Amino acid sequence: MTETLNLIDMLAKELEEEGTITRRMLERVPTAKFDWQPHTKSMKIKELTTHIADLPSWIGMGLNTDELDFAQNPYNPRDVNSTEELLAYFDENLAESKVQLANATEDQLQQPWTLREGDAIYMSCSRAEVIRHSLSQIIHHRAQLGVYLRLLDIPIPGTYGPSADDQQNFS
Repeated sequence: MTETLNLIDMLAKELEEEGTITRRMLERVPTAKFDWQPHTKSMKIKELTTHIADLPSWIGMGLNTDELDFAQNPYNPRDVNSTEELLAYFDENLAESKVQLANATEDQLQQPWTLREGDAIYMSCSRAEVIRHSLSQIIHHRAQLGVYLRLLDIPIPGTYGPSADDQQNFS
């Protein structure tokens, strides 16, 4: 018989799974390509991967603050200059997000949270939704990174099953 998980346990399980997949993708990014971008309107790999590495920190922020106001707190992720620094930043944020989630309460997840820039409100939702949004952003931007890596002809690791590169290894 399957055990019923509470919301915190479900989010923690998803965070663990997505963290493992995301780290495997970030490991593939060569430092020498940090300034590469597929289009002038696209982020450079360094910006994209730093954002991905930063996103787990939004879990603790969502749990422990009432809002993020970009007018008061501009978004300034850590400046990383190598794949090793990128992975360390991701690992640090992922580990802290796991601690924050483990210490959360189900009641805390229902409290409101707002993302704004001054008077402009971008999102107002429960703290549980902030966590889900953070996980969705990790997945979304990780997929973008997969396209970047494919365009650079860098083998992509499987996510929810084998990638086309993994399939070649099975042939």
